[in-house]
Amino acid sequence: MSSNLIFHVDINSCYASCEKILDPSLARKPVVVLSNNDGCIIALDAHAKALGFSMGQPWFEVKQRAQEQGVIARSSNYELYGDISDRVMRILQEYAGDFEQYSIDEAFLTAPASPADARQLARTIKDDVARRVGVPVCVGVARTKTLAKLSNKAAKKIPALSGVCVWDALPTERREALLTTLPVSELWGVGSRSARRLTLQGICSIKDLALAPPTLIRERFNVVLMRTALEVRGIPAIEWEENRIMKDQLIYSRSFSDPITTEEQMCQVLSVYAQRAAQRLVKHQQTARYISAFCSTSYFAQGVQSHPAVRVKLDTATADPVVITRASHRLLTRADFGVARYVRAGIILTDLHPAAYEPLLEPFISPHDKRQIARLLHTVQEQCGEHSVGLGYAGLSHKPSWEMKREMLSPRGTTHWNELATAKIR
Repeated sequence: MSSNLIFHVDINSCYASCEKILDPSLARKPVVVLSNNDGCIIALDAHAKALGFSMGQPWFEVKQRAQEQGVIARSSNYELYGDISDRVMRILQEYAGDFEQYSIDEAFLTAPASPADARQLARTIKDDVARRVGVPVCVGVARTKTLAKLSNKAAKKIPALSGVCVWDALPTERREALLTTLPVSELWGVGSRSARRLTLQGICSIKDLALAPPTLIRERFNVVLMRTALEVRGIPAIEWEENRIMKDQLIYSRSFSDPITTEEQMCQVLSVYAQRAAQRLVKHQQTARYISAFCSTSYFAQGVQSHPAVRVKLDTATADPVVITRASHRLLTRADFGVARYVRAGIILTDLHPAAYEPLLEPFISPHDKRQIARLLHTVQEQCGEHSVGLGYAGLSHKPSWEMKREMLSPRGTTHWNELATAKIR
């Protein structure tokens, strides 16, 4: 008998897998991806994990060992990862009734199927993504989101499942064994602090949480954990969020490759960051009413400590890059230039609304909004690259020295014409 089942699809080692798409020579090599300024490992494939590397390791500490063991390191290539993610999500939506993208590398979708049919459909999805995009995925299927996530985890860790796990199709004794042996911290939504508190209450395994009275969980913890407990029992309790893009804030923040000490440099930084934040508003069809700008010295460096910040209420909710840039420049009067060495800065946009949420009378519409300057910049930069055009100090003809260091950046072969992959026949 068919019923609506939930499929959880997750890209295996997402960033590392994306790196291998346009460079077949990496197929059988261990790969790690580094954070901003090539600081530490933020992603790695199974081969690198098997060699003893792990998330968060500082690159300078393990660089020599990695090179000796043939590990390939890549700087984070977010444009490539974002584009590959978009391609995968479009494929998943072809199979979906309801669809929710949960993060850059995972999504939930529903489809009517029996457990037997669900296994075949999951394999079809897995094969289709591999064929059309080139990244490996695992698929977990169950009646609730929480169990679907747990099934996906089993699909990754149990080789016999070949990357697909349908919870209801598992033998009863196998399901019971997983619930009994896995600690409650393995569940989606149960953090380390909650896991410790649960353990103090005698709830150590996932099975223990499933057997606990939901009202007791709500009273001693919260309604979110109660929903998780219900979901483990097979009772859907976590709502679908079809659009997770509309957040209450948007942050654009980066560390510098070289410290900034002058007002002119910081003016350029704020101009670039403000306009990139404005582009994200345009991309997601949003506007912002408040902007905060900040910069900071290193907490670990000797010398002057300086962490200035400013918050500005805009006259109207807008995505106008000129207005947002001008507002960000108010930070300049609060910084200690010539004394402090700033290593990080950022823009935070808050009180976000859908574009046209507050329709304005003609006299109150800014001339830049009227001429759609923000959308024009977004379109040009999307087609020609982020350094192709900018306003004022953000009109860069070349990459500035303070920009994030990415010395091992792979080509952005799916979004930039001048970086297309080259195929050779021998």
